[in-house]
Amino acid sequence: MLKLAAGLLTAAAVALLLDWYAPSGAAPPVGQRLRAPQPAPGAEAANLLWAVQVSDIHISRFRDPKRAPDLEKFCSETIDIIQPALVLATGDLTDAKTRDKLGSEQVEAEWKTYRSILKRSKVMEKTKWIDIKGNHDSFNIPHLDSAQNYYRKYSAWRKDGSFHYIHTTSFGNYSFICVDATLSPGPKRPFNFFGILNMNQMEELSVMATESLHSNHTIWFGHFPTSVIISPAPGIRTLMSSATAYLCGHLHTLGGLMPVLHSQHRGGTLELELGDWMDNRRYRILAFDHDLFSFVDLNFEEWPVVLITNPKSLLYSSSTHEPLVKILHSTHIRILAFSPSAIISIKVYIDGVHLGNAQQVSGPLYVLRWSPQNYSEGFHHIDVTVQDAAGRISTRGHKFAMEENLSLRFGFLQSVILLTDHYVLARVLFGLIVLIQIALLIIFRYLQKPALKEKPGLLTLTSYSLHVFSKTNTFYYSILVLNLYTVLGPWFVGELIDGHMGACFSFGVFVGGSFLQGSLTFAVGILQMLFFNLPLMAYLCWCLLLRCQGHSFRSHIRHVRRLTAVLVHLAMTLLLAWQVYSCYFLQRTYGTLAFFLSPMRTWLVVLASALIYKTWTLKSSAFRTYRVEMKNSQSF
Repeated sequence: MLKLAAGLLTAAAVALLLDWYAPSGAAPPVGQRLRAPQPAPGAEAANLLWAVQVSDIHISRFRDPKRAPDLEKFCSETIDIIQPALVLATGDLTDAKTRDKLGSEQVEAEWKTYRSILKRSKVMEKTKWIDIKGNHDSFNIPHLDSAQNYYRKYSAWRKDGSFHYIHTTSFGNYSFICVDATLSPGPKRPFNFFGILNMNQMEELSVMATESLHSNHTIWFGHFPTSVIISPAPGIRTLMSSATAYLCGHLHTLGGLMPVLHSQHRGGTLELELGDWMDNRRYRILAFDHDLFSFVDLNFEEWPVVLITNPKSLLYSSSTHEPLVKILHSTHIRILAFSPSAIISIKVYIDGVHLGNAQQVSGPLYVLRWSPQNYSEGFHHIDVTVQDAAGRISTRGHKFAMEENLSLRFGFLQSVILLTDHYVLARVLFGLIVLIQIALLIIFRYLQKPALKEKPGLLTLTSYSLHVFSKTNTFYYSILVLNLYTVLGPWFVGELIDGHMGACFSFGVFVGGSFLQGSLTFAVGILQMLFFNLPLMAYLCWCLLLRCQGHSFRSHIRHVRRLTAVLVHLAMTLLLAWQVYSCYFLQRTYGTLAFFLSPMRTWLVVLASALIYKTWTLKSSAFRTYRVEMKNSQSF
C-alpha cells in the first residue's frame, strides 16, 4: 500500500512538472486585441513584415579573427539579400575579456571594430539597426556616465535603458520593447551573469506594455532569458504577457548541448533564445504575415533560406496573441525564400503529397493555392523544398492544425532552462545544503554515541566517524564556523570594478555604493559546499576514523586497502588544487588585494591544510576511548 501511494504521489508530481514546464498555449485573456478572420493570407504581397535578430556577437581583439569579417559580410551581403525592415542585435556586441580569458574589461579597440563594420557595410542606411547591451558590454563599468561605457559612443542605438520602438506600416503598427536588465554598476565577470530589474525599471516597462496594446503585435527583446532576470513582483513574465514573443540570447546554446532553446510562458508568450554569432554564426528571421507570427533560426551562409508563414507552425502558435482563424480562411500557402542566386524551384508537400510548385509574387514571397478545409481535422505536416540556380537545396517543414483544441508541447528540458527562476532555485538549494551540513554537525554533537556491540558495517562506521568529528572541538567549531561564514561573511574584498572596492557575499555584491542582490553567488556557494566544504568534512571524518582504529599517517597506507586510500587522498588533493586555482582566478580577476582578503578562497586553503595536518598529528590520547571501543568491536 505504501509503495502504491508513493508511486501515485510521484506520478502526480511528474504530471504537475510537465504541465508547468510544457505549456501548450493559453486561453485568451479578457481585453486581448480583436482579431478578425479577414484579410486572410492570399496571393497578394500585402500585410507582410519581416525582421532579423542576431545575438552574442562578441567582437574580440584576442580570439577568432574571422568573427568580425564574417559580421561585416553578414551586414553587407546577407542583409542586402534578406532586406529586413529592422535588425535586432540582442547584446554582447563585444567580448570584453582579457587575453588569458580570466579578466574582463571594456576594450575600446573592439568597440571601434564593431562601429567600423556598421559604417563600412552601410547597414544603418539599409535597415533600422537596433543594438542593445549584454552583460559583456557592461563589464567593469562603474556607472552609465563612465568613459568606459563605450556602448554610448560606438553602438547604433547609443541610449542606455529599456525603450519602446514602434515600427509603422500601411497595415498597422508593431511594437518592439527592449528589456535592459544589465547591471549598473557593472562588476567584472562572473558576477553579472544574471540581469536585474528594479521597481522603477519595472514601472517603466509596465507603461510601455500598456502603450503597446494599440499595436497589431508586440515583440519584447533583451539579452537575458527571463530565467536569469531578477525582477520584483509581479515578475517580468507577467509584465510581458501581452507580447507575442520575447527574443533573447545569452546562453550560447549551452556549449552546444541545447542548439534549440524555445518555450512558451503560461500566458502564451513565446520565449525564443537565439544561438550565438560568436562560435555558431546563428541568426534569425522573424515575420508577421497577416499578423501570424513565424520565424526560423539559421546558420550564416547557408542558402537558400526558407520560412513558411502560412500555414504557421502549431508548436509556435498562440490563440492569445494571433488570429489563427486566418489560416482556415486563407487561400494560399505563403513562403519567404531568400538566396544570393535566383530561386528556380519551390516544391510544396503536405503529409507527403506533392501539392505543386509555389510561384513568386514579389521579392522573396512565393505562394501556392490550397484548400485549408481539406486539412481542418487533426495534425498535418507541411514540407517545402527550395532550390536555387547554384544548385543548393534547402528543406523546411513543420506540423500545423486548424482545430483549436489541438496543441503540441515544448521540450521539458528546454522549458526548465527558460522558465525556471534560477536565482530562486539556487538560493533554496544553497540554503538547504548549508542547513543539512550544520544540522549534521549539531545533531551528532549532542546525540549520544551508541556503543559498538558488533563488528561495524559501513553505515555504522560513517555514523561513528561523525560522532568523533562532532565531539572533537577543534574540528566541530572549525567546520561549523566555516559553514556559517559561507552564508554570512564576505567571501572576498577587492576591486570588483577597476578603481572601486567591493565585497562579495553569498547573498549579493556591494560595489560602488550599490548592492547587487545575490544570483550567481548562490550557484558559486552551492559549488563551494558540494565540492569543498562537504568533501573536506567527509575527508576529515575518514582520517579521524583511521586514527580511532589505531593508525598513523604512515601505518594506514600499509594496513588499509591501498587503492581505497590512494583514491580518497587523490580526490581531496584534486579538490584542494581546485581551491588553489580559484585563488589564482580571484587574483587575475579582481587583483592582488582580493587574493589576500579572501576568507573563502586563500584563507580556506590554509585552514583546510591545517585541519588535515591536525587529524594526523593530534595526540593519540585524544582517541584512547574510541580506540578501545573500536578494538573491542573487532573481536565480535
